[in-house]
Amino acid sequence: MLNLAPPPLPCRAPWWAASGHLQTILGNYLPGEPPAYPFEPIQIPLRDGDRLTGRHYPGDTDVLTLVFHGLGGDDQAHYVRRTVALARKLGHHVWTLNHRGCGAGRGLAKKPYHSGSGEDLGAAFARARDLHPALRQLAVAYSLSANALLLNLGGGLPETAARPDAAIAVNPPVDLGACSSSIHRGLSRLYELRFIRRCRKAIRERLDDGLIPDAYRTWPLMSLREFDDAYTTKAAGFRNADDYYARCSARPHLSKITVPTVVLMAKDDPFIPWRHAAEASASASVHLHFEARGGHMGYLSRDLPGHRWLPYAVEHYARQLMELA
Repeated sequence: MLNLAPPPLPCRAPWWAASGHLQTILGNYLPGEPPAYPFEPIQIPLRDGDRLTGRHYPGDTDVLTLVFHGLGGDDQAHYVRRTVALARKLGHHVWTLNHRGCGAGRGLAKKPYHSGSGEDLGAAFARARDLHPALRQLAVAYSLSANALLLNLGGGLPETAARPDAAIAVNPPVDLGACSSSIHRGLSRLYELRFIRRCRKAIRERLDDGLIPDAYRTWPLMSLREFDDAYTTKAAGFRNADDYYARCSARPHLSKITVPTVVLMAKDDPFIPWRHAAEASASASVHLHFEARGGHMGYLSRDLPGHRWLPYAVEHYARQLMELA
């Protein structure tokens, strides 16, 4: 595997966030200052007629950092804003991207995004090459997008797609079937219901905008697997949830990645088991980092100002990766 130096400081959890659940919940709601940087809106046309939207934050160096959000989020999610701040601190240009129909992209997409949307990420990389051919690309993707990024990098898509020069994948659900089972158990059911609420809202918006027919039967207390069977697979062209999970899980493709890549996960993530990545045959271009504490996208630390370890770690790896790219 790729042998990079880990961040000097591990994520030592404060006493009030000592479990994966507390890391996840408090990491999501703990306030932080939103960065204020000038930006320009961007749109990316897709081959099927849908469009992606995002923001371009101009920088000073020859690096463009492209940031992708997780399920139910958009390019103004707290972790995306913090990534913008760290990338601008490094002088990078930044693109933040909304998945289909998310954020400012409402009304511009009929099809759904999902954990296998590596083609859409590829469209963003290709568009960035066209507009900024002199810039090296660093992709930073979170949760659902992290799996889609790894799928893209490992050649797990039906067709070859454009790729970045380096990548960081945070908390990727590399085995979608196992993750759908894990999130349906115990306290993790609370996260599942929150995701379902957000996903159903996205369907209602598409219906209200006249983009899709009223053909999908969903309900508030369904599981993610049931939701994927009822909507995602039908709208995206999979046979069923098992077919979707088998074709879009990045785990089998980690061995084929040739782009310098960091996979960062927490061992106490409540619904994404880290062992699925640890037990995969990662290629010599992949650096696996498993932190003892962090939950899902939390990574609260007692050693850093503002308690945010994740931006610290992403910046650390971004510096090393761009020396290789």
